[in-house]
Amino acid sequence: MDIRHLSPTYAVTPQIDVADIAAIAEAGFTTVICNRPDAEVPPSHHAAVIEAAAKAAGLNFVIIPVTHQGMNMEMIDTQKAATDGSDGPTLAYCASGTRSSIVWALGQATEMPADEIIAATSAAGYDLGGMRPQLEALANR
Repeated sequence: MDIRHLSPTYAVTPQIDVADIAAIAEAGFTTVICNRPDAEVPPSHHAAVIEAAAKAAGLNFVIIPVTHQGMNMEMIDTQKAATDGSDGPTLAYCASGTRSSIVWALGQATEMPADEIIAATSAAGYDLGGMRPQLEALANR
């Protein structure tokens, strides 16, 4: 696993495996968000399989499959609500962590300046500088 923190309460990682769940719980995460559609992974990595392992370990699990073409405000709001409602840190995953970073960034647009959001994702290895116009537009709505 390659866990990258974007904030003290939110981190992203590429695709996880059932075998990673114990380490995720030991790291203090209380909520796991799956941003990867099942169509992208083999059956052994489908959200329901990971969810069963996460729930067995006492973790909350939320499924919000995101594609770049299909991302919308409902997904962003649902992800933010899941993160804000978590009783501890949240770990979100997708193929590389990029989509999970983008959803977080868009959800933070009304709470953090675009520069801070871009700096946080950049420090984690995700260059979202090209999203500045979208972040600023959301901040001003």
